[in-house]
Amino acid sequence: MAKIAVVVGSTRDGSFNRALGALAVRALESQGAVVTDVDLASFDLPLYSAAIEADDFPADALRLKELFAAQDGLLFVSPEYNGSVSPLLKNAIDWASRPTGGESLVALNAYRGKASAVMSASVSPFGGLRGLMHLRQILSTIQTLVIPEQVLIPNAYAAFDDAGELKEALPASLVEMTAARLVAVAEALAA
Repeated sequence: MAKIAVVVGSTRDGSFNRALGALAVRALESQGAVVTDVDLASFDLPLYSAAIEADDFPADALRLKELFAAQDGLLFVSPEYNGSVSPLLKNAIDWASRPTGGESLVALNAYRGKASAVMSASVSPFGGLRGLMHLRQILSTIQTLVIPEQVLIPNAYAAFDDAGELKEALPASLVEMTAARLVAVAEALAA
């Protein structure tokens, strides 16, 4: 069974990306994955700084890194901020990429060799595509294998019903398809 963490780059109440993340959790579980739903609000992560890192590596940054390291795959759901990923998500990714415990600068133990996937819900007609392009680049740089499938939910204010389900069959099927591929690739890489 693949262990997959779902990380949503938004902590806003009523967030469309949190709703999409909840659907991703369910889809991954239906594929047999053991899912950890990561709530970034429960981590006290200062804005990444080499000075903070050198002085006293934050305990919650280490906790997040260890959580990521224990997974076979990572699914990131990010709102688009000014054409890129949310600062909350970028900061979390950066902290978990840092070496600890005598690791080399390029150890990337939380990421290297893991499968990853990306999703976004946006009020724009582009569904967060620009942000996901940046997220793919970041995830590739830190040595994850980003699967080609992705989910973009444009006009998110009209895409979800009151129960948090996607109204249309196509995007709902893309969530399922992306979850299935992520589990399959994560299991293959972990074998």
